[in-house]
Amino acid sequence: MSSRTIIITGASQGIGAGLVNTFAERGYNVVATSRRVSQSSEIPASEKVARVDGDIADAVTARKVVDTALSRFGRIDALVNNAGIFFAKPFIDYTLEDYRTLAATNVEGFLHLTQLAVRQMVEQKNGGSIVSITTPLINHPIAGMPVSVAMITKGGIEAASKNIAMEYVQAGIRVNTVAPGVVDTPLHKDNPTDFLRTLSPMQSISSAQEIVDAVVFLTEAPHITGEVLHVDGGAHLGRW
Repeated sequence: MSSRTIIITGASQGIGAGLVNTFAERGYNVVATSRRVSQSSEIPASEKVARVDGDIADAVTARKVVDTALSRFGRIDALVNNAGIFFAKPFIDYTLEDYRTLAATNVEGFLHLTQLAVRQMVEQKNGGSIVSITTPLINHPIAGMPVSVAMITKGGIEAASKNIAMEYVQAGIRVNTVAPGVVDTPLHKDNPTDFLRTLSPMQSISSAQEIVDAVVFLTEAPHITGEVLHVDGGAHLGRW
């Protein structure tokens, strides 16, 4: 795997930084991107890691990330679409600006970089892997969690991933998603732990490394495509 190159978005902290460090430890060349990834203290300096600052909602950032991967490492073998934003409010209170903010990062960011990565993988004729981070809330809402408009964007990623998986299956490009429940990351630093534990039947909170391990598994699993891997303490199973 020493010659494989992976791109990771939302890479400066939490799950993203864990992905960068784990894939680098496994011998991958890594291109890490986020708005301020160059300032991240969670990613040790390494010749195997290239950092690209920028907003993934901007197509220019995606082009810069791909150009960095090719100029530094010569190829692209895998992509993890980890960057994403999420906020809850009643459906009737969401504004058009809220939707545009969510769509810019979650959907347009996915679109810009995934198109470029797939195009490069097709040209290389050696297959590849795309893994995106979504959520069980797409298909399994929780009462008291008003996230309908946010799910337009996350649900779009899941639907697109399944369709891309089928479209490029003959090219050997596998496309999957990981759907975490509550994860111990800075996103939840101000939320009460007792409340967060009620959001899954196992009454549990995942570590960032558990999500990283799920992404690694799908990235390297040669016969899995179009899959949604839930890491949510059973929340996708329904009522509890």
